[in-house]
Amino acid sequence: MKRYLGVDLHKSCFTVCYLSRKGGYRLQMFRVSAAGMALFQETLRKMDEVAVESTGNTHYFVGEISQKVKRVRVVNPRQFKVISQSVKKTDAQDAVTLARYLQKGLIPEVRMRHKEERQLHSLIGTRDKLTKLRSALKNKLHNLLNANGIVTQREMFSSEKGLEAIHSLALDDHDRFELRIIVNQIRSLNQAIEEINREVSARGQQLPGHKNLTSITGVGDITATILLNAIGDVHDFPEAKKLAAYLGMVPRVAQSNETRHYGHITKMGNKIARTALVQSTLIAIKYNAYLRSFYLRLKAKKGSGKAIIATARKLLTIIYRTLKNNWIFADFNRFQLA
Repeated sequence: MKRYLGVDLHKSCFTVCYLSRKGGYRLQMFRVSAAGMALFQETLRKMDEVAVESTGNTHYFVGEISQKVKRVRVVNPRQFKVISQSVKKTDAQDAVTLARYLQKGLIPEVRMRHKEERQLHSLIGTRDKLTKLRSALKNKLHNLLNANGIVTQREMFSSEKGLEAIHSLALDDHDRFELRIIVNQIRSLNQAIEEINREVSARGQQLPGHKNLTSITGVGDITATILLNAIGDVHDFPEAKKLAAYLGMVPRVAQSNETRHYGHITKMGNKIARTALVQSTLIAIKYNAYLRSFYLRLKAKKGSGKAIIATARKLLTIIYRTLKNNWIFADFNRFQLA
C-alpha cells in the first residue's frame, strides 16, 4: 500500500510521519547517523513518497534514501509557510503537516543540485563572503585615515602600491599597529580571492552555455559562471519571466478589487547571481547602444535606481534567449551572431 512520509529533519535527529492513504498515521524518530539511517531505511517501501524540508543536510538525507522509495520531494521552506507560521509547532506536528500536504499534491519543491553544482555554489559563496570581508576592511582603513585628517579615494587600497603607501604616512604607533594588521589581512584576502577566481573561472569554462554568455558585452568569466550555476538547466523555465521570478527580479504585486500596486522587486532568488547581473548591466550600458538607450529612457522617467533594475531585467531576458537558442555573438553590440 502506498504511503506518504513527512520528515522533519534536523542536524542530529529527524521525526517521520508515516501516513496511509486512509489517513491513519504513526510517528517515529531516528538519529542522523549511519545506524539511524539504516534503521530508517528498513522501514521504507518502494511505493513510498517522501517530503522533507530543504536544510543543510538534506542532500545527504536524500542520497541515503532515494533508491529505497518511489520519490523524494524537497520542500521550499520559503514558499511552504504552513509550518513556519503554524500556531502549534512541534517536530511531530511538522512531520504530519508535510505528509498530509504531500498526499494532496500541494508541496512546493526545490530544484536539487548535482554534487558538482553544489560544490561550485559553495565556492562562489565563499568568494562572496571573502569579497565582502575585504570591502569591510578597506572601509575600516578609510575611517582610520580620515580620523587622522588624511583624505583617501575609494579605490586607493585596491592595488599593492596603495597598500604599501600606508606605511609611509605620519601616524602614531597605535594607528600604525592597527593599520598594519588590517593591511596584512587585505593582502591575504586578495591572494585567496584571486585563487578562488582562477578555480571558478576554470570550472565555469566547462559549463554548457559559458561561451554563449561571455559573448555578451558586460558578462565576464566569473559572472557567466555565477549565472550559469544559479540558473542550472535553462529549459526548466518555459519563459523569460519565469527565470526573472526565480532570481527575484520581478516586482511585488498587491491587488485588491480593481486596484493593483507594483512594489520593489521580490529579491527572493539567488542574491549573488542577482548582484552579478546588476554589475554586468552597469558595464553593458556603457558599451551597448541598445541597452544604454533603454536605460537612459527609463532613467528620465523613473530615476537611475529603477532604470538599472529594469535594464538588468532586460539583460536577463537576453541571457535567457541566448541560452535557450544556443546563440554565440560575434558582435553583441550589433546583435550579430557568430
